[in-house]
Amino acid sequence: MEAPVGAWRRAVVREVTHPHPRAVVLRMDVPDRIDHLPGQHYVVRLRAEDGYTAQRSYSLSSAPSDPLIEMYVERLDDGEVSGYLADEVLPGDELEVRGPIGGWFVWDGSFASVGIGGGTGVAPLIAMLRHARDLGRTDLLHLVAASRTLAELPYADELAAAGAVVALSRESSAAGRAAGRLAATELAPVVQNDLTYFLCGSTGFTEAVSDLLMGLQVPAEAVRVERFGPSG
Repeated sequence: MEAPVGAWRRAVVREVTHPHPRAVVLRMDVPDRIDHLPGQHYVVRLRAEDGYTAQRSYSLSSAPSDPLIEMYVERLDDGEVSGYLADEVLPGDELEVRGPIGGWFVWDGSFASVGIGGGTGVAPLIAMLRHARDLGRTDLLHLVAASRTLAELPYADELAAAGAVVALSRESSAAGRAAGRLAATELAPVVQNDLTYFLCGSTGFTEAVSDLLMGLQVPAEAVRVERFGPSG
């Protein structure tokens, strides 16, 4: 499918919330915005008075129908951009943004898919979930989420309400699941023929889950991977 692409804009921050001490959710108004497809991302660019710039890409968690774009930003140690966004940005501030960007890791709600996210890798899957709800096609999307603890899992309540499989590696779940990494036995129930698998998270997470999917006979061409990590 052909994905939309946007240019640089001056976005106005409308809402700032801190769902976790090391995270922030920013909701921004982007003038003359091009509607995105779930799975796309925006670049945020910071500019110092001496001309130095730093930029970072963040997946959108908002549905295309949302009048604002939404980003979930985890504060990284020594992160130039994430630290500023998490600690300094207030409603009314303006940020340089460019987007939407990306054409491979996108879902328009027209085909059956499984979204598997680790940590903040669930953000683009939330955009897919919200879009599916708007379309009345939540039957086309199954979600799997992994995190160290429930408190650290972005959008935990929304994922639970959607019936997502949740795997916590550092604590037992309320449903009685013992602490441990996502297992093949938890993925097996959502593996079917003719599905597309969207896999998002750190390099280690995506490689481990890719191996699990291959072990379940999922063809490599059915898996779309989006990796993230600290910038070099």
